[in-house]
Amino acid sequence: MARYGLSLVVRWLVNSLGLYIAIAAIGRVEHLSEQTAPNSIWVVLIAGLVFSIVNSLLRPIAIIVSLPAILLTLGLFTFVVNGFIVWFSLLLVPGISLSFWNSILAGIILGIINYVISSLIEFRASSVEKRNGFKAK
Repeated sequence: MARYGLSLVVRWLVNSLGLYIAIAAIGRVEHLSEQTAPNSIWVVLIAGLVFSIVNSLLRPIAIIVSLPAILLTLGLFTFVVNGFIVWFSLLLVPGISLSFWNSILAGIILGIINYVISSLIEFRASSVEKRNGFKAK
């Protein structure tokens, strides 16, 4: 159970980092007071948490509903679904604005960052398993 909780926290932080990178590259954070840096960090952490929750609850439903379009476009419509999830998540967080088309780009950036981080974590786990001679559960 503790490993599951740790996984959720890691996923939240990775999503927050991905959102920060995507927003820094293509969006903007509206600063809520004169202390801009602390507010920006909290806004991005909240956005990462909201995105993680919305992504885990809404994305499977959106994938099933849009399955005909995904099959028709040979999977390319998943970029639009991911962009919708990012766009909808950021609508729920005050202080961050991103257009729908930029949300699609942010979804691509988030996907790449999640893939790289997940691969690094998996590589680390497999190297620990080889060194210890057993599979960690």
